[in-house]
Amino acid sequence: MKLEQKRSEIADFDFTNSDESYLPPLLVEGFSKWIEEAGLCDCKGKFILLDRTGKKLVDSLHEVHSAALDDAESALLAAYQSAVEAQKISTEARSSCKATVMPLKKRTDNEIFAYFAFVSEVEEHLPLQAVLAFAAHCRSCIYHQFERMLIDDVLYKEQRSEEYADKQELLLVASKKMNNQNDVSGVLSELLSSVEQLCESSDACLYLTQDYVHSDPRVLPLALDMMSHDFIAEAFLNSKPVLDVSKAGKIGVAVPLTGKQASYGILKLTVPSSKWDNAAMQMISLFADTAGSAFENAKLYEQSNMLIKELRLINEMTKRLNQSLRLKEIFQFATQELLSIFQADYCCLLQFNKESQQFEVMASNYSGLYKEKFPHEYGFSGIVYRTKEPLIISDYTNTSAVPSALMEKTQSRSLIASPIFIEGEVIGVILITHRIANFFSYENYKLLQVISTHIGLAIVNASLHAELRRMVITDHLTGLHTRPYLNEQIRLRQRKDQCGSLILLDVDHFKQVNDSYGHQTGDEILNQVSAIIKASIRSGDIAARWGGEELAVYLPQIGKEQAKQIAERIRQQVEVNTTPQVTVSCGVSEWTTEQEKISVEVLFHRADMAMYEAKHEGRNRIVTDTSTQN
Repeated sequence: MKLEQKRSEIADFDFTNSDESYLPPLLVEGFSKWIEEAGLCDCKGKFILLDRTGKKLVDSLHEVHSAALDDAESALLAAYQSAVEAQKISTEARSSCKATVMPLKKRTDNEIFAYFAFVSEVEEHLPLQAVLAFAAHCRSCIYHQFERMLIDDVLYKEQRSEEYADKQELLLVASKKMNNQNDVSGVLSELLSSVEQLCESSDACLYLTQDYVHSDPRVLPLALDMMSHDFIAEAFLNSKPVLDVSKAGKIGVAVPLTGKQASYGILKLTVPSSKWDNAAMQMISLFADTAGSAFENAKLYEQSNMLIKELRLINEMTKRLNQSLRLKEIFQFATQELLSIFQADYCCLLQFNKESQQFEVMASNYSGLYKEKFPHEYGFSGIVYRTKEPLIISDYTNTSAVPSALMEKTQSRSLIASPIFIEGEVIGVILITHRIANFFSYENYKLLQVISTHIGLAIVNASLHAELRRMVITDHLTGLHTRPYLNEQIRLRQRKDQCGSLILLDVDHFKQVNDSYGHQTGDEILNQVSAIIKASIRSGDIAARWGGEELAVYLPQIGKEQAKQIAERIRQQVEVNTTPQVTVSCGVSEWTTEQEKISVEVLFHRADMAMYEAKHEGRNRIVTDTSTQN
């Protein structure tokens, strides 16, 4: 059933662009097969197969009379050109010879893939129907050869698949066993045992880069200066398998054991040449990759057991850091935790200011340094900033050439330092010190790097929260507040104030400005008007972009008469200080506790109606709302 299905699938196949490389020999084979089947002994003419460009691929070996050779070539060329133009069979005669050319088309899309031709002397030329029949037979033979080639390819692949099925199963079992090991010794033992089964008649040994002692004598240290095993060093340095064919009848194979993080060694095999091919190389390379990953996982598992306490500590610290969205609290908490984790005497957290190009001490348990500022190239923070690398100093007395206010004022001798990164840039530095020399270990040094990453993330979160809050309440074009923020502030002020006024401003003929000068100039006008408004009001007043070219100003504790004066000042400044010159129309409304409570919506409605009236009366003026609350 499976074979029948494959035959059915193959019958639907056709030539594609990817078949161009082997299509000419396939056409020749099919034509030759047709010659065998057709029996052309009595035919007095020549059958020819041309490719799509008109190049002759093969012929039937019958010859046209030598005196008519030129006429035959001329007739064939003319018939080919006519067949190409008409996309169908064509016959042309030249003096004593006649030629018929028939396009051979694909069975799926009718695209021409070759041309079938018959050339003979005129009186010997075959009837058109006979040429058509021969062409159809030839096309069938070509497709028969094509299908046979596809079937041979399928059979070859199945045969190769069966040959390696057993070894693939062995590879799968070995991979599972290695990945189930939680210790390095178990992984290595399983690796060497499995290699003996996968690569019969081979000698195997394993060269490891790490100082690892194993009872198996086949586990050896990897020294890259081993001149007698230079192909092993080459495989390790290039992280690619390397073959050594210098010995007769034997092949040396060096395959790197590589994990996600690093290369850990080289698996070396000595195999009989007759037992080695590309499939064997692929299999052993896959096995080595699996072994490298298993070795790496086992090493990481062993290391993880040693770091559990530190990871718990980091997790707890991260939770506490992320509970706060205030930078000051984050710096203070981090300082306290770092002192506790590393049992240090002093800790100092510095933040880098891009504008001033200085580091500022944001938190420290040494009060004499709090809020101190240092140039970005100063001391150990400068070294960390420049190199973007962590730092460990065993004894400051041996490196006193580097100035350090922290080390000198606290009389510290040991130091570990780490940069705080945001998107690859150093935005801060952590300095941790102790008065005893050689106090901090290399493990402390690595742990600080991990912790600094979490502190950096906490700083990012706090910074993003502050920036998000600023973006929510600020219009990105004018820098004024947003409409929702203005509404919220008016409601808050109405709960505690006695009165307040609202000014609504609209830029006159703003559409004409956009049409005449472009939207970029229109945006610049809005920025100019916004700047004038900011300069004309108090720090406690609230200016906002109401929408489009409409702006609003809320004036707490100010009545509408005084608000009108402020609006007039803004109107005059806009008329004089905008380029290109524009004017504004303003509407003013107010609320007081003497009236019944006026909602924010009513306050805006009254100011809007007053502004509409200003527009109606000729623009560039101020109208105050005169309505009263019933």
